[in-house]
Amino acid sequence: MAEAYIVDALRTPVGKRGKGLAGVHPLDLAAAPLAALMGRSGVDPAAVDEVILGCIDQLGPQSMNIARNAWLAAGLPTSVPGTTVERQCGSGQQAVSLAARAVLSGAADLVVAGGAQSMSAVPLQSSNVAAAAWGFPDPFAGSRRWARRYGEQEISQFRGAELMARHWGLTRAELEGFAVASHERALAAQAAGAFEREMDGLAGAPELDGLAKDEGPRTPDPARMAALEPIVAGGLHTAATASQASDGAAALLVASERAVEEHGLTPRARIVHTSARGGDPVMMLAAPIEATRHALRRAGLGVADIDVFEVNEAFSAVPLAWMRELGADPVRVNPRGGAIALGHPIGATGARLLVSLLHTLEDTGGRRGLLTMCEGGGQADVTVLELV
Repeated sequence: MAEAYIVDALRTPVGKRGKGLAGVHPLDLAAAPLAALMGRSGVDPAAVDEVILGCIDQLGPQSMNIARNAWLAAGLPTSVPGTTVERQCGSGQQAVSLAARAVLSGAADLVVAGGAQSMSAVPLQSSNVAAAAWGFPDPFAGSRRWARRYGEQEISQFRGAELMARHWGLTRAELEGFAVASHERALAAQAAGAFEREMDGLAGAPELDGLAKDEGPRTPDPARMAALEPIVAGGLHTAATASQASDGAAALLVASERAVEEHGLTPRARIVHTSARGGDPVMMLAAPIEATRHALRRAGLGVADIDVFEVNEAFSAVPLAWMRELGADPVRVNPRGGAIALGHPIGATGARLLVSLLHTLEDTGGRRGLLTMCEGGGQADVTVLELV
């Protein structure tokens, strides 16, 4: 049976918007892990079949197919084509899924996949702002078919987070308690050097303005959290219980069994399963629940078979509701913190989480890991890894 292996994986530190990586051009940000990955792997870059990167808000310095342009900026062979994927917050994860499927189908043997996002250079929802400046309306405005199905309801991740909190009866104290834990776990992981292998050769690199570690984690202050105004009037989530806008990039080398043999590679994990499911586009962020159930059924696994879960912390309500529905042990969910503490460079996060998931499994002696992310439009991706 065909296999898709992860041979290597690494990421940049995650910078806070406007801080450590703000002056790095998105092409340079994306190129850094690509160059490091190929240099570390020992594979002839010309043997790569394709590079696939996730990126959202493909405007200005992130436009014109950043996957292709970053590969070239990294000094890598012009013979390798590039594709840029936009799957909202799951773009980086979807890029790796597409790489795995290309390998599993026999269409490719070596694919570099990942994601890149500079939210300093291109702020969140810049595409909508640019469209409005050109006179284009809201993407749903004027669609009779959409109006017949969903009326005039607001389509927003912020509203979706509040709908989730109400549906699962979550309190503001629970949301803030989860955020505190995210920062505490991330700080503990940093202090233990747990992220160093993930950024081997990239932390402090001159081309990344010398940023040495993730900038987001900080000592949580519950009193300050409790005093923050909600993002949505009358809501429960605040800036403290939402993911941080960030800059970052990640890259993974996905190889077939044939490529492993031909190039003398040592696989670190195999991609057991990739899938995606859709849910309510209004609540939007709850799709990981059913997507996880679907993936576990397809993979013939149960919650107890997974040693480490990564559930992207778009908002505290997302992993809290997911854990309540799936019954997963909270100790195994986001054990080194998540996007609330570490940041969420939206097009890159899925790839960054896969890098972190792989390293966490290796460091803790786990066997299998599962990543799921909520995405705009009420979608969710799931990836299951198994160490080799």
